[in-house]
Amino acid sequence: MANKLNISINGFPVEIAKGKTILEAADEQGIKIPTLCYHKDLCVAGNCRVCVVEVVGQNRLSAACATPVEEGMEILTNSLKVRNSRKHIIELLLAEHNADCTKCYRNGNCELQELASEYKIMTQDFLELVPLKNYTIDMFSPSIIKDDSKCIRCQRCVRTCAELQGVNALTVAHKGDKMKITTFFEKAMRDVVCTNCGQCVNHCPTGALVEKNYIEEVWEAIANPNKHVVVQTAPAVRVGLGEELGLEPGSRVTGQMVAALKRLGFDSVLDTDFTADLTIMEEGTELLTRLKKALVDKDESVSLPMATSCSPGWIKYIEHMYPEHLEHLSTCKSPQQMFGALVKTYYAKARNLEPENIVSVSIMPCTAKKFEAYRPEMHDSGYRDVDYVLTTRELAILIKQAGLDFNKLKPVKYDRLMGESTGAAVIFGATGGVMEAALRTAYEIVTGREVPFKNLDITPVRGMEGVREASVKIENPLKEWAFLDGVELKCAIAHGLVNAKTVMDSVKSGKADYHFIEFMACPGGCLGGGGQPIPTNPEIRKKRAEAIYTEDSELALRKSHENPEVQKLYRDFLKEPLGEVSHHLLHTKYTKRERY
Repeated sequence: MANKLNISINGFPVEIAKGKTILEAADEQGIKIPTLCYHKDLCVAGNCRVCVVEVVGQNRLSAACATPVEEGMEILTNSLKVRNSRKHIIELLLAEHNADCTKCYRNGNCELQELASEYKIMTQDFLELVPLKNYTIDMFSPSIIKDDSKCIRCQRCVRTCAELQGVNALTVAHKGDKMKITTFFEKAMRDVVCTNCGQCVNHCPTGALVEKNYIEEVWEAIANPNKHVVVQTAPAVRVGLGEELGLEPGSRVTGQMVAALKRLGFDSVLDTDFTADLTIMEEGTELLTRLKKALVDKDESVSLPMATSCSPGWIKYIEHMYPEHLEHLSTCKSPQQMFGALVKTYYAKARNLEPENIVSVSIMPCTAKKFEAYRPEMHDSGYRDVDYVLTTRELAILIKQAGLDFNKLKPVKYDRLMGESTGAAVIFGATGGVMEAALRTAYEIVTGREVPFKNLDITPVRGMEGVREASVKIENPLKEWAFLDGVELKCAIAHGLVNAKTVMDSVKSGKADYHFIEFMACPGGCLGGGGQPIPTNPEIRKKRAEAIYTEDSELALRKSHENPEVQKLYRDFLKEPLGEVSHHLLHTKYTKRERY
């Protein structure tokens, strides 16, 4: 066939599609070629050379990740020359690497460590350079630790920050043995345009970039008899945690996760999905209010399109890159921060607790949530609303440290009072989920009818394309919303900050013909967050998304406004969306930041 090439791999003839690399061709034949700088999310670099193979007739070894197959190629992936070359490359990397593995946060999940084990690097034939270099460790960020002594200069973090996120907070400086991964003027990560999204952490093959963990602080809080420790769990955690505990990607472990948290000693195990439903009530009302002012009152000061504000990485991005457009952001806090504010007010009052004795912990798929919790704006309860943020990976560590056999735990339900949620909240974990949840509620509020999509599944907003558009035409609205009759509500969804830039550039130029835009900092949304299990790649994100939507479809309640606990919250405490109490506790403003 014209689109097929005939080659041989290790002496066996195979037929491979045109355009494939040697790495892809070998993978199709069940042959693993080791890699370090290669990642499915990123462009090909070919700079680590661990993936070298021998092509018969060529003098030099070829990088499998960067070499396309050609007709008649004879490829050797396991010759003596190849094995010796790979072994020496690994040894050279180890010579410059702080190999104190037992003290490393990535111990047991490090690609360099795995290769050293596979190739049985028992001795070091090269001079160890770590003691001779003045390495630095940047621990100033509340989200990310950067340890240069563990960097192998594969540049995956640099390509991630540039290609996936378009931020360029990390870059390569100097050449030769002085080459290093650094920031603008070698400033601390907290002082540059870093959005704390953690995608660099997810793509780093070693322990050079890791989340700043708060595991010991949480253990101390749990052990303190004078503290009431409340934990909330984000929607994406329930479809990611299982991977850290030996289960297949996309495993749904909601009930087992709740059981584990109770065994760990948390006084109350509650669900961030509760405030995801609450966010829809507040954000949906805000959108409808803006539309009314724009269409009825002809108020030209109203900022449309309105942009979601649930992703803290996206929020910091717009603060740096488009500060003149901050008015487009919804004033709603994220579900995490709404939850924290309510825990130390509404929950404290209902449980007859002193707010200062409550420790609020959240389990998030996101490293940027750690930064968000530190924001000075997030103290509207009179205290720090969220005290500690742990990633999905950190929760897995807690479970392992406690000696719990996760697979033997019987599923249990969340505690009541801020533990009830709907399917609309669950899908917050996937890109397009906030938009879909908002449309389910807003359309029904305006028309009194469910959205005109089968089984409430608004499929146009689903998927993994970087930017997606969707629209819903409003027909025969209720009397009070008559001004929306015939209006086609136009929406856009962007995930990954490089895609956010595309949409924001259209907003900046005045070409964005939208009413509502959902932005998520991470590829795939929260299920691909910087705090999720490593590895995370397109196939794994797809499986997590399928699990998210399956969980939604199986729940009895699938629209945020039907959540009985949210209804009770408004009756007993908030009174109404965008009301005085809501405005004080659940809404905020954001900060213009320098763009270096």
